[in-house]
Amino acid sequence: MFRKSIAILLALLMLVTMVAGCGSSKTEPPKGEAPKTEAPKTPAFKVGMVTDAGTIDDKSFNQGTWEGIQRAGKEFGIETKYLKPGGTTEADYLKEIGNLHDAGYKFIVCPGFKFETAIYQAQDKYKSAKFVLIDGNPHAGDFKAVVKENTVSIFFAEHESGFLAGVATALQLKEGEVGFIGGMEIPPVQKFNWGFQQGIQYANSNFGTKISIKPANVIYQGSFDNVAAGQQLAAQMFDRGVKAIFCAAGGVGIGSINEAKSRAKAGKQVWIVGVDVDQYAEGKYDGEKSVILTSAMKYIDQAAYDMIKAEKEGKFLGGKTLVFNAKNNGVGIPKKNPNLSEDVQKKVADVFAKLQSGSITVSDKQGNLIK
Repeated sequence: MFRKSIAILLALLMLVTMVAGCGSSKTEPPKGEAPKTEAPKTPAFKVGMVTDAGTIDDKSFNQGTWEGIQRAGKEFGIETKYLKPGGTTEADYLKEIGNLHDAGYKFIVCPGFKFETAIYQAQDKYKSAKFVLIDGNPHAGDFKAVVKENTVSIFFAEHESGFLAGVATALQLKEGEVGFIGGMEIPPVQKFNWGFQQGIQYANSNFGTKISIKPANVIYQGSFDNVAAGQQLAAQMFDRGVKAIFCAAGGVGIGSINEAKSRAKAGKQVWIVGVDVDQYAEGKYDGEKSVILTSAMKYIDQAAYDMIKAEKEGKFLGGKTLVFNAKNNGVGIPKKNPNLSEDVQKKVADVFAKLQSGSITVSDKQGNLIK
């Protein structure tokens, strides 16, 4: 009887030991080896964008930025998202930046100078995030740039892009009057204007063209979203005999394009020089025909893509202010220009090469140019 009790007791002890072993997740490492620990999970790299007042398909800044983000997303397998704010105040922008951050989008791209004060605050409020501000510098409202280690500011040499568009316009038209419609009278828009005028002058002096631009045909409308005003201004210029209008004006420029398309459909030959992105498709009015002569481009999409790629490779240029220009292929006109002759395209390519080499320089100041 005693032996039977001992056997039962031993069996119970073995069962308890087995149950205790199964209930523990810990395993003892072999002697001489350190315990293994699981590496902490790296947060997913997610890229977000906050749009300005325009739409994501504005054929301008928003669209160009988003296309660069989407390209990077597909190439690197990154989750991307954009948010459109309910208004255009600093608080509106900060709200959407916060929404992206809270949703795990810690790399945020914002296009345009209107984000300057919002990014100034965000770079301190969201220290774990990284920001790319296109066409602006963070500041507290005093325009004293403060680019912190989690922010990169990007600018473009608009005067060089405008210059190339001016040369191309003059070479293609050969003679006659041209005009300029800008949105707000801010440095990027002004530089487009001044570069365009220098391009006209260069073509007149070096290629024998006879293009003029009068003060009455250089106008800043004052906004980037008044489509109706853009159409009205373009109509007035075309009525004064202007052959082509360079529009650096966002939605205002879309209004000008609409006016040109209406006249082209009626059999009149008028042209628009697009801006920021290749706006040829926006100017189509009869099949593949378009009123867009050429476009003064800033490779916004490439800038956004490059910054995401740099972050992916651990090379984010935090605290830097970068300038995309002719030398680093950051500006130009479209490689395919259906409305420019082959000869014109070749001559513009030669001028571009001289810009890259530094044998031609374009001023980013007004000087004696109109406005």
